[in-house]
Amino acid sequence: MYLNDVKQMLADVLSLDPARAAALEPDTALLGNLPELDSMAVVSLVAALEDRFGIMIDDDEISASTFASVGSLTAFVAQKLEG
Repeated sequence: MYLNDVKQMLADVLSLDPARAAALEPDTALLGNLPELDSMAVVSLVAALEDRFGIMIDDDEISASTFASVGSLTAFVAQKLEG
């Protein structure tokens, strides 16, 4: 449900070219796979997600499993919005 929004956020924050952004799928690995996703980019992405979706993400909610894949990040956003 939120997949396209999350993909767009990743594309914007990481400055991915349109072809790379379009290739993102739920099973696309993030950490360790996208060189643009470093620790500073994670902080920027968290802030962008908070702004875009009107959610608050606590530091203890930020983990490698949350950012493991596009799908895990999308599921996290959905859980924050629906939970």
